Amino acid sequence: MSQGKFPKEKVIKAVDFSKAKRAEPLFSCSSDSSPDDQDVLIHPVREPGEEAIAPTVILTFTQPDYRDLCRLAQVQAHPRQLWGCAYRPGTWEGASLTIVAPALGAPFAAMILEKLIALGARRVLVLGWCGSVASGVRIGDLILPTRALPGDGTSPHYCQEDAEIVPHQGLYDLLATRLEGGEVPWHAGPIWSTDAFYRETRGLIRSCQARGVLGIDLELAALFAVGRLRGIAAAALLLVSDELFTCTWKAARGSDPFRRARQTALRLILDAAAAAEEHHV
Repeated sequence: MSQGKFPKEKVIKAVDFSKAKRAEPLFSCSSDSSPDDQDVLIHPVREPGEEAIAPTVILTFTQPDYRDLCRLAQVQAHPRQLWGCAYRPGTWEGASLTIVAPALGAPFAAMILEKLIALGARRVLVLGWCGSVASGVRIGDLILPTRALPGDGTSPHYCQEDAEIVPHQGLYDLLATRLEGGEVPWHAGPIWSTDAFYRETRGLIRSCQARGVLGIDLELAALFAVGRLRGIAAAALLLVSDELFTCTWKAARGSDPFRRARQTALRLILDAAAAAEEHHV
Protein backbone atom coordinates (compact mmCIF):
# COMPACT_ATOMS: atom_id res chain seq x y z
CA MET A 1 0.00 0.00 0.00
CA SER A 2 1.45 3.33 -1.02
CA GLN A 3 1.94 6.03 1.57
CA GLY A 4 -1.03 8.32 2.16
CA LYS A 5 -3.66 5.85 0.94
CA PHE A 6 -6.03 3.84 3.10
CA PRO A 7 -7.74 0.56 2.31
CA LYS A 8 -11.26 0.80 1.00
CA GLU A 9 -13.83 0.57 3.83
CA LYS A 10 -15.96 -2.53 3.94
CA VAL A 11 -19.65 -1.80 3.65
CA ILE A 12 -21.57 -3.40 6.50
CA LYS A 13 -25.25 -4.00 5.89
CA ALA A 14 -27.50 -2.63 8.62
CA VAL A 15 -29.53 -5.14 10.60
CA ASP A 16 -33.20 -4.47 11.26
CA PHE A 17 -33.54 -5.64 14.87
CA SER A 18 -37.25 -4.82 14.90
CA LYS A 19 -37.84 -8.00 12.91
CA ALA A 20 -35.76 -10.19 15.19
CA LYS A 21 -37.59 -13.03 16.90
CA ARG A 22 -37.62 -13.36 20.68
CA ALA A 23 -34.94 -15.79 21.76
CA GLU A 24 -36.08 -19.05 23.27
CA PRO A 25 -34.78 -19.69 26.81
CA LEU A 26 -31.63 -21.79 26.79
CA PHE A 27 -32.69 -23.78 29.85
CA SER A 28 -35.33 -23.82 32.54
CA CYS A 29 -35.64 -25.57 35.91
CA SER A 30 -38.62 -27.63 34.81
CA SER A 31 -39.71 -30.87 36.45
CA ASP A 32 -38.90 -32.87 33.31
CA SER A 33 -35.21 -31.85 33.33
CA SER A 34 -32.82 -34.73 33.96
CA PRO A 35 -30.71 -34.84 37.16
CA ASP A 36 -27.60 -34.37 35.03
CA ASP A 37 -29.07 -31.20 33.50
CA GLN A 38 -29.71 -29.81 36.99
CA ASP A 39 -26.16 -30.49 38.23
CA VAL A 40 -24.53 -27.11 38.94
CA LEU A 41 -20.85 -26.46 38.26
CA ILE A 42 -20.05 -23.64 40.72
CA HIS A 43 -20.85 -24.06 44.41
CA PRO A 44 -20.76 -21.40 47.14
CA VAL A 45 -18.16 -22.38 49.72
CA ARG A 46 -16.39 -20.94 52.74
CA GLU A 47 -12.91 -20.10 51.53
CA PRO A 48 -9.75 -20.46 53.64
CA GLY A 49 -9.42 -17.47 55.93
CA GLU A 50 -13.13 -16.58 55.84
CA GLU A 51 -14.69 -16.46 59.30
CA ALA A 52 -18.03 -18.06 60.11
CA ILE A 53 -20.95 -15.74 60.81
CA ALA A 54 -23.79 -15.77 63.33
CA PRO A 55 -26.58 -17.99 61.96
CA THR A 56 -29.25 -15.27 62.32
CA VAL A 57 -28.91 -12.63 59.59
CA ILE A 58 -30.65 -9.31 58.95
CA LEU A 59 -30.29 -8.46 55.27
CA THR A 60 -31.14 -4.98 54.01
CA PHE A 61 -30.61 -2.86 50.91
CA THR A 62 -30.02 0.79 51.88
CA GLN A 63 -27.12 2.44 53.62
CA PRO A 64 -29.36 4.37 56.09
CA ASP A 65 -30.99 1.14 57.29
CA TYR A 66 -27.62 -0.59 57.52
CA ARG A 67 -26.06 2.25 59.54
CA ASP A 68 -29.00 2.45 61.95
CA LEU A 69 -29.15 -1.31 62.45
CA CYS A 70 -25.42 -1.33 63.21
CA ARG A 71 -25.87 1.54 65.67
CA LEU A 72 -28.80 -0.12 67.45
CA ALA A 73 -27.01 -3.47 67.59
CA GLN A 74 -23.90 -1.78 69.00
CA VAL A 75 -21.67 -3.09 66.27
CA GLN A 76 -17.98 -2.61 67.06
CA ALA A 77 -16.12 -4.74 64.52
CA HIS A 78 -14.97 -3.36 61.19
CA PRO A 79 -17.10 -4.54 58.27
CA ARG A 80 -16.08 -7.48 56.14
CA GLN A 81 -16.95 -7.46 52.46
CA LEU A 82 -18.61 -9.74 49.94
CA TRP A 83 -18.25 -8.16 46.49
CA GLY A 84 -18.73 -4.69 47.99
CA CYS A 85 -21.56 -5.75 50.32
CA ALA A 86 -20.69 -5.22 53.99
CA TYR A 87 -21.48 -7.63 56.81
CA ARG A 88 -20.80 -7.13 60.51
CA PRO A 89 -21.52 -8.99 63.76
CA GLY A 90 -23.88 -7.39 66.26
CA THR A 91 -26.07 -8.22 69.25
CA TRP A 92 -29.65 -7.44 70.27
CA GLU A 93 -31.18 -8.57 73.56
CA GLY A 94 -28.26 -10.91 74.05
CA ALA A 95 -28.63 -12.61 70.67
CA SER A 96 -25.75 -12.71 68.20
CA LEU A 97 -26.68 -11.40 64.74
CA THR A 98 -25.09 -10.70 61.38
CA ILE A 99 -26.11 -7.43 59.69
CA VAL A 100 -25.66 -7.22 55.93
CA ALA A 101 -26.08 -4.47 53.29
CA PRO A 102 -26.47 -3.30 50.60
CA ALA A 103 -27.56 -6.31 48.53
CA LEU A 104 -29.52 -4.39 45.90
CA GLY A 105 -31.27 -6.23 43.07
CA ALA A 106 -32.21 -9.89 42.71
CA PRO A 107 -29.04 -11.33 41.10
CA PHE A 108 -26.72 -9.65 43.60
CA ALA A 109 -28.96 -10.40 46.59
CA ALA A 110 -29.10 -14.09 45.61
CA MET A 111 -25.29 -14.25 45.28
CA ILE A 112 -24.88 -12.63 48.69
CA LEU A 113 -27.37 -14.97 50.35
CA GLU A 114 -25.72 -18.03 48.78
CA LYS A 115 -22.38 -16.96 50.22
CA LEU A 116 -23.86 -16.10 53.62
CA ILE A 117 -25.34 -19.59 53.80
CA ALA A 118 -21.91 -21.05 53.03
CA LEU A 119 -20.54 -18.94 55.92
CA GLY A 120 -23.15 -20.26 58.36
CA ALA A 121 -26.43 -18.33 57.88
CA ARG A 122 -29.45 -20.45 58.84
CA ARG A 123 -32.23 -17.86 59.15
CA VAL A 124 -32.56 -14.56 57.29
CA LEU A 125 -34.84 -11.65 58.07
CA VAL A 126 -35.10 -9.18 55.19
CA LEU A 127 -35.80 -5.49 55.79
CA GLY A 128 -36.62 -3.64 52.58
CA TRP A 129 -38.57 -0.84 50.95
CA CYS A 130 -41.27 -1.19 48.30
CA GLY A 131 -43.71 0.73 46.15
CA SER A 132 -47.41 0.32 46.89
CA VAL A 133 -49.78 -0.73 44.09
CA ALA A 134 -52.85 -1.09 46.36
CA SER A 135 -54.92 1.97 47.15
CA GLY A 136 -55.27 1.05 50.82
CA VAL A 137 -51.52 0.76 51.33
CA ARG A 138 -49.90 4.16 51.83
CA ILE A 139 -46.45 5.64 52.33
CA GLY A 140 -45.27 4.79 55.85
CA ASP A 141 -47.28 1.55 56.07
CA LEU A 142 -45.58 -1.80 56.58
CA ILE A 143 -46.11 -4.92 54.47
CA LEU A 144 -45.64 -8.47 55.71
CA PRO A 145 -45.26 -10.48 52.49
CA THR A 146 -47.20 -13.73 52.32
CA ARG A 147 -45.60 -14.72 49.02
CA ALA A 148 -43.49 -13.24 46.23
CA LEU A 149 -44.54 -13.33 42.59
CA PRO A 150 -41.50 -13.59 40.33
CA GLY A 151 -41.07 -10.88 37.73
CA ASP A 152 -37.30 -11.14 38.07
CA GLY A 153 -34.83 -13.26 36.15
CA THR A 154 -33.11 -14.87 39.13
CA SER A 155 -35.79 -16.76 41.07
CA PRO A 156 -36.71 -19.07 38.12
CA HIS A 157 -33.20 -20.55 38.40
CA TYR A 158 -34.02 -21.69 41.93
CA CYS A 159 -37.53 -23.06 41.61
CA GLN A 160 -39.94 -24.49 39.09
CA GLU A 161 -42.29 -22.19 37.25
CA ASP A 162 -45.39 -23.17 39.24
CA ALA A 163 -43.71 -23.22 42.67
CA GLU A 164 -45.08 -21.09 45.51
CA ILE A 165 -42.41 -18.64 46.65
CA VAL A 166 -43.35 -18.08 50.28
CA PRO A 167 -41.66 -17.07 53.53
CA HIS A 168 -40.75 -19.43 56.34
CA GLN A 169 -43.83 -19.86 58.54
CA GLY A 170 -42.00 -19.56 61.85
CA LEU A 171 -40.22 -16.31 60.95
CA TYR A 172 -43.41 -14.95 59.40
CA ASP A 173 -45.28 -15.62 62.65
CA LEU A 174 -42.59 -13.86 64.73
CA LEU A 175 -42.96 -10.74 62.59
CA ALA A 176 -46.78 -10.88 62.58
CA THR A 177 -46.92 -11.17 66.37
CA ARG A 178 -44.81 -8.04 66.75
CA LEU A 179 -46.84 -6.08 64.21
CA GLU A 180 -50.17 -6.80 65.90
CA GLY A 181 -51.32 -4.03 68.18
CA GLY A 182 -48.65 -1.62 66.96
CA GLU A 183 -49.27 1.98 65.97
CA VAL A 184 -47.99 1.65 62.39
CA PRO A 185 -50.58 0.39 59.85
CA TRP A 186 -49.54 -2.91 58.32
CA HIS A 187 -50.85 -5.29 55.68
CA ALA A 188 -50.21 -8.94 54.82
CA GLY A 189 -50.27 -10.02 51.20
CA PRO A 190 -48.32 -10.81 48.04
CA ILE A 191 -45.41 -8.83 46.57
CA TRP A 192 -44.29 -8.63 42.94
CA SER A 193 -40.50 -8.71 42.45
CA THR A 194 -38.99 -7.07 39.38
CA ASP A 195 -35.52 -6.47 37.97
CA ALA A 196 -36.51 -3.30 36.15
CA PHE A 197 -37.00 -0.36 38.52
CA TYR A 198 -37.49 2.05 35.63
CA ARG A 199 -39.95 -0.20 33.76
CA GLU A 200 -42.82 -0.16 36.25
CA THR A 201 -45.45 0.62 33.63
CA ARG A 202 -49.14 1.42 33.88
CA GLY A 203 -49.87 -2.02 32.47
CA LEU A 204 -47.74 -3.69 35.13
CA ILE A 205 -49.44 -1.74 37.92
CA ARG A 206 -52.91 -2.71 36.64
CA SER A 207 -51.86 -6.34 36.29
CA CYS A 208 -50.55 -6.38 39.86
CA GLN A 209 -53.77 -4.82 41.13
CA ALA A 210 -55.85 -7.47 39.33
CA ARG A 211 -53.84 -10.18 41.13
CA GLY A 212 -54.19 -8.64 44.58
CA VAL A 213 -50.54 -7.62 44.84
CA LEU A 214 -49.78 -5.06 47.56
CA GLY A 215 -46.37 -3.80 46.46
CA ILE A 216 -43.39 -4.08 44.13
CA ASP A 217 -39.82 -4.76 45.23
CA LEU A 218 -36.59 -5.94 43.59
CA GLU A 219 -35.24 -8.85 45.61
CA LEU A 220 -37.81 -10.81 47.56
CA ALA A 221 -38.74 -13.57 45.09
CA ALA A 222 -35.07 -14.40 44.58
CA LEU A 223 -34.28 -14.43 48.31
CA PHE A 224 -37.26 -16.62 49.21
CA ALA A 225 -36.42 -18.98 46.34
CA VAL A 226 -32.78 -19.29 47.42
CA GLY A 227 -33.86 -19.92 51.01
CA ARG A 228 -36.28 -22.63 49.94
CA LEU A 229 -33.73 -24.41 47.75
CA ARG A 230 -30.99 -24.27 50.39
CA GLY A 231 -33.26 -25.24 53.28
CA ILE A 232 -32.87 -22.12 55.41
CA ALA A 233 -35.57 -19.91 56.92
CA ALA A 234 -36.35 -16.55 55.28
CA ALA A 235 -39.04 -13.93 55.82
CA ALA A 236 -39.36 -10.20 55.20
CA LEU A 237 -40.75 -6.89 56.37
CA LEU A 238 -41.19 -4.13 53.79
CA LEU A 239 -41.63 -0.42 54.35
CA VAL A 240 -43.75 1.46 51.79
CA SER A 241 -41.50 4.21 50.44
CA ASP A 242 -43.59 5.27 47.44
CA GLU A 243 -47.04 4.93 45.90
CA LEU A 244 -47.84 3.75 42.37
CA PHE A 245 -51.49 2.72 42.63
CA THR A 246 -52.82 5.86 40.86
CA CYS A 247 -50.43 5.16 37.95
CA THR A 248 -48.44 8.24 38.93
CA TRP A 249 -45.36 8.07 41.14
CA LYS A 250 -45.44 9.58 44.63
CA ALA A 251 -42.29 9.26 46.76
CA ALA A 252 -41.96 9.62 50.54
CA ARG A 253 -39.52 12.59 50.38
CA GLY A 254 -39.29 13.40 54.07
CA SER A 255 -42.72 12.04 55.00
CA ASP A 256 -43.27 11.91 58.78
CA PRO A 257 -45.23 8.62 58.58
CA PHE A 258 -42.35 7.11 56.61
CA ARG A 259 -39.75 8.21 59.19
CA ARG A 260 -41.82 6.90 62.10
CA ALA A 261 -42.53 3.58 60.37
CA ARG A 262 -38.86 3.14 59.50
CA GLN A 263 -37.80 3.52 63.14
CA THR A 264 -40.48 1.00 64.14
CA ALA A 265 -39.37 -1.44 61.46
CA LEU A 266 -35.72 -1.29 62.51
CA ARG A 267 -36.49 -2.31 66.07
CA LEU A 268 -39.15 -4.80 65.07
CA ILE A 269 -36.79 -6.69 62.76
CA LEU A 270 -34.15 -6.77 65.51
CA ASP A 271 -36.70 -8.06 68.04
CA ALA A 272 -37.84 -10.80 65.65
CA ALA A 273 -34.23 -11.78 64.86
CA ALA A 274 -33.38 -12.07 68.57
CA ALA A 275 -36.46 -14.22 69.18
CA ALA A 276 -35.62 -16.43 66.21
CA GLU A 277 -32.10 -16.91 67.54
CA GLU A 278 -33.32 -17.65 71.07
CA HIS A 279 -35.96 -20.18 70.01
CA HIS A 280 -33.99 -21.64 67.07
CA VAL A 281 -36.81 -20.93 64.62
